[in-house]
Amino acid sequence: MANTLGYGGMTNHLGDIQNSKCVFIIGANPAVAHPVGMVHILRAKELGAKIISVDPHYSRTATKADLYARIRPGTDIAFMYGMIRYIIKNNLHDKEYIKNRVYGFEETIKEAEHYTPEVVEDITGVPAKLMIEITETMARAKPATLIYNQGLTQHSVGTGNTRQTAILQLLLGNLGKPGGGCNILRGHDNVQGASDMSNLAHSLPGYYGLSEGAWKYFCNNWKVDYKWMQSRFKTPEMLHKTGYSVATWRFGVLEEKNAKNNSGTMIRGMMNIGSGLSSISLTDVTKKAMEKLELCVIVDPYVNDMAAIADMKNDLFMLPAASQIETSGTVTATNRATQWRNQVIEPMYECKTDHEILFELAKRIGFYDEMVRAMGDGKGNFKWPEDATREYTQAIRSIGLQGVTPERLKAQSDNWHMFDTKTLRGKGPFKGEYFGLPWPCWSEKHTGTPILYNIDAPVMEGGMGFRTRWTPTAPNGESLLSEVALEGTKSGVKGHDHITAANIEALTGVKLTDKEKEIVKGKTWSTDTSNILVDKALAAGLCPFGNGKARTHVWEWIDQVPKHREPLHSPRPDLIAKYPTYKDKENHYRAFIQYESRQNEKVWAKEFPMQLLTGRLVSHLGTGTESRAAIYLAEIAPEPLLEIHPDKGLELGLRDGDMVWIYGTNGLRIKVKSKFSLRVGYDTASMPYTFSGVFQGESIVGRYPKGLEPYALGEGSNTIISYGFDIVTTTPETKCTLCRIEKA
Repeated sequence: MANTLGYGGMTNHLGDIQNSKCVFIIGANPAVAHPVGMVHILRAKELGAKIISVDPHYSRTATKADLYARIRPGTDIAFMYGMIRYIIKNNLHDKEYIKNRVYGFEETIKEAEHYTPEVVEDITGVPAKLMIEITETMARAKPATLIYNQGLTQHSVGTGNTRQTAILQLLLGNLGKPGGGCNILRGHDNVQGASDMSNLAHSLPGYYGLSEGAWKYFCNNWKVDYKWMQSRFKTPEMLHKTGYSVATWRFGVLEEKNAKNNSGTMIRGMMNIGSGLSSISLTDVTKKAMEKLELCVIVDPYVNDMAAIADMKNDLFMLPAASQIETSGTVTATNRATQWRNQVIEPMYECKTDHEILFELAKRIGFYDEMVRAMGDGKGNFKWPEDATREYTQAIRSIGLQGVTPERLKAQSDNWHMFDTKTLRGKGPFKGEYFGLPWPCWSEKHTGTPILYNIDAPVMEGGMGFRTRWTPTAPNGESLLSEVALEGTKSGVKGHDHITAANIEALTGVKLTDKEKEIVKGKTWSTDTSNILVDKALAAGLCPFGNGKARTHVWEWIDQVPKHREPLHSPRPDLIAKYPTYKDKENHYRAFIQYESRQNEKVWAKEFPMQLLTGRLVSHLGTGTESRAAIYLAEIAPEPLLEIHPDKGLELGLRDGDMVWIYGTNGLRIKVKSKFSLRVGYDTASMPYTFSGVFQGESIVGRYPKGLEPYALGEGSNTIISYGFDIVTTTPETKCTLCRIEKA
């Protein structure tokens, strides 16, 4: 969805789920992975909403569903095309919405025609009758919300999966509506904030990209010289190259052929801050890469499990980081809302906060003065974290953070009781604000935006159209501008391009003064730090980033519309010829990534006949690094269990509770305890990825610093997860793994 509509995160918010008449959950298990979000889903159910769960695993979320479909992993696009085809054939789509606000509908119809109920049943394993019942239930509910998570994103077609959710909601007219939307439930309290600040390899903060113009814009904000910034890179061209991702950096250490994508050099050092390295697939590849590094620094409040898995004798340094209660600042939640966190205690023992560690590193490398120049008086005198917050909110205008100030956030956090939990609306002195000032928040007078793309609200109250991010005209000459205006537009303008110095007067009907013209010359709504262009647009009732049509057809991409492609390790080799994966990609985040060569290397299903599902446990957060070090949480879930269907277990000569070896397609194996369960299908097994302390059947507890060993120990499933990465983002394909199970 980030690539078709705007940016990642929820289009709506958690409380708004209660306005839904149907909650369609696909590729997500919020009861375990997002229990706070699940509360709102259950409240919607109490108010009469139907709950639908589509998942290969009969999860805790599925137990609360009115309709449940067990789908084959990696076939979500085909399933949703079956829904789309049925919706179109039975006249259940919102024609007026599509006409006014959607481009590329014809291409969607053309592709959907291939996915008859019978074809969908064959591909997905979901009975045609059940797929139709699910479609009818969702399509006739007004409004319906769609919820997904990593069960959709962690595939070689993960980007296509998320696009498909948006297309489905567009056809039903559910985007930009209270109770509707596409809502990815991002787990940790600042995952959205980390994304906004650009812990990414392909963009600057705020998703600005790596163009010369974007770099110059940020250099201006950071008060550093552009030429100086260029000098920090080996060659000027590297300034504009997508970097290694969290999934591909390992190939930059191990495979010499990737050096050509990295200015001729191999990666020799790595600094990891707050990333659960064992949560990424191919643990053995991470292990080999770490052991080859000349320097490895890990910054974490707990012992990162990869530090124990990797057998490093030297050159590994672990820096104790302060926890969030030992520092203060902002966190941005899954609904794009920002909250202020207050420090509770001073950092204990030798722990230092993240920013202290990074400041010390900058001093030693030699660019501390440049790093802090935009804060405070520009001479190194600043107040942390308030001045840092002002710096980033004033720079990041692409998602409208300029109205998010420390003062507003602190006041809201101190008075959270004055906001409605269902609508986020404030009262009393906070009337006219939404809690967390969800972005975009265009100015200090703006309310924030609880629901993206809502044209039924004035822009000053969070109204907006779809962003005209690419171009106002398609290659075929068709306009990509909306045919309906935002509520309260004063200039009579309907669809319009994004606001620039060149079009501001024509669109608003307001003449700029000579001084204003000079200030905004050559700038757009996202680069005008004076906010003149934004303020003029808001006064006219126009959205700064335009009012366009959402594209279901993206002509620049390999898959111009989403396509079902069999996973690299498919349990259905008979379908590979009809639905092949992509061509191998030579320079994908600086690494050579296999697709078709891996898929066609052998008939994987012959040697590995079962599919392995992985997920979380509600008692262990993420990799479990923190929670497994808590004795009471460890008591609740002390070890990983492999759920296996009783019929399959008996066929393999197992008894419930037997230890088993699970063999992966990468040649490795792990040892876990079996648990007979009807929550999985006959040809599918499931286990959590949130464990460590054992590697291929051998204990590695002795590699943890004395006294810091986790209480809960076990094999991590990512040791045997199959190779595979998303074609756009390189997100690992953790949800389509084949395996073989044998009694230990």
